[in-house]
Amino acid sequence: MGELAQLNRSHNLYQKIFENVCTVIQGKDAALRKLLAAFFTGQHVLLEDVPGTGKTTLAKALAGSVKSDFQRIQFTPDLLPSDIVGVSIYNQHQQDFSFHKGPLFTQILLADEINRASPRTQSALLEAMAEKQISVDGQRYILDDMFFVIATQNPVESHGTYPLPEAQMDRFGLQFSLGYVSPEEEVELLSNHGKTHPLTRLPHCAEPDDVLHIRESIKAVYVSEEIKRYIVDIVNATREAEGVKVGASFRASLTLMHTAQALALFDDQEFVSPEQIQEIAIAALAHRLSLDPQSRFSGRDGVVIVQDILQKIPVPA
Repeated sequence: MGELAQLNRSHNLYQKIFENVCTVIQGKDAALRKLLAAFFTGQHVLLEDVPGTGKTTLAKALAGSVKSDFQRIQFTPDLLPSDIVGVSIYNQHQQDFSFHKGPLFTQILLADEINRASPRTQSALLEAMAEKQISVDGQRYILDDMFFVIATQNPVESHGTYPLPEAQMDRFGLQFSLGYVSPEEEVELLSNHGKTHPLTRLPHCAEPDDVLHIRESIKAVYVSEEIKRYIVDIVNATREAEGVKVGASFRASLTLMHTAQALALFDDQEFVSPEQIQEIAIAALAHRLSLDPQSRFSGRDGVVIVQDILQKIPVPA
């Protein structure tokens, strides 16, 4: 199969998965574009929102659509690393320890209310996110190639929450919110939930191998030198922006390029355009910026800073 035919097949699969999830998650097309762009490029996602906006349903709909293993962990202050990683238990008959895997050993993981857990527990998750591996009792366990984390956090002003450290924020490829649907869409949701939950009627439309195929195809989407320079100029501007202590890392540049390639494939383009960079820039960069106290107190945040940068950086012709 030629490269063009592979891109076309991947585009059709991509669209099919998107439309399948949309049968459950309505009115969230922009958010779903970002989520799938992260999923198909191996980037983890952080959703910051108030409860009840459909974050859990979205994660389950994605897992059901691609017929993947799914686990959900409710993060609480007393959650221990062994609760998510697993634990070695002594087998008296064999007179040896055997490792019992925890919920991290899955393909799609929903880490719910992650900013309620202790730093010690979050560090166990961080290794899995960064290295796709888990270390227990001197042994290394490799996670599935499709391992993907959708983490949720309540706004930091909520009771019992605290900001995640910068190193952990940098491991999330994208951060965005779902928000509430419109009144008209909420009426339609009430109708859809009349007798059974839409998830119970959701068919799977792809296999894990299809996901890996799409990931390979995304790498073939062309990124011109001008677009690469555009990405670097945007990311570099975050490091020099007024009020920013720590700007976006090189990891942010890679995220911006790869997720833009995924959006291009979804849009049935063989190359990345500036519009795709602009669409994903805030979700890819804003959460990585560390601001000085004066900027925070004045009401500026990462979103505002990235928006200003996008207006100032010349767009490639």
